[in-house]
Amino acid sequence: MKILAVDTSATVLSVALAEDEKTVAKATLNNGLTHSETLLPTLEGLMDEAKWKFSDIDLFAVSEGPGSFTGVRIGVSFVKGLAFGGKKCVGVSTLEALANNLSDFCGIISPVMDARRSQFYNALFISDGKELTRLTEDRAISVQDLEKELEKYAEKPIYLCGDGYEIARKMLKNENICDTPSERVFQDGASVARVALAEYKKGNFTDDMGLSPTYLRVPQAERERLERLAKEGK
Repeated sequence: MKILAVDTSATVLSVALAEDEKTVAKATLNNGLTHSETLLPTLEGLMDEAKWKFSDIDLFAVSEGPGSFTGVRIGVSFVKGLAFGGKKCVGVSTLEALANNLSDFCGIISPVMDARRSQFYNALFISDGKELTRLTEDRAISVQDLEKELEKYAEKPIYLCGDGYEIARKMLKNENICDTPSERVFQDGASVARVALAEYKKGNFTDDMGLSPTYLRVPQAERERLERLAKEGK
């Protein structure tokens, strides 16, 4: 099965092509340009490298959130366009894909994405070095609440990943938090492809019409609108 995977949920852009479990080609960019500028040319370069055509793709995978509202929307909209006409799609949790970066580590895997307002987008997973098991749902959680929750796992090494990594390393005081190799910290399209394939095998897939973003929180513009209406008594 040929898989095209996209992650634009944070500052880093990552795209990958995979054939079943094998990564055929991938590219990761963190150059300050917007994903809307770099996504298509990056993907076209990978397709040329792999000598694939878009018509070859059996499964389209995308990180559907949580993450940057704009980034998530770009990725999901892009994949919906590629898959137009009813092609198979899988939207995967950004946090689960990040955790998959570290699935060969033993311990607690804690993706932390900067959700602003002193919160992280987070979920906890445990890995035995071979299999990743989810411990919590995706959520927005305060630094203080996450620190308390991680105290339950004082006997296990804890690995963080995601764009909130540096913030979390400074703010979380848990002594069993270990350093994560830099190449495993950020989004990886190959991880999106692996998670998507596992979901597809379980029968969890949709098409372009069924693909949609997952934000967890109301976007900032909508929050500000609601706050303004509340002040106006509407």
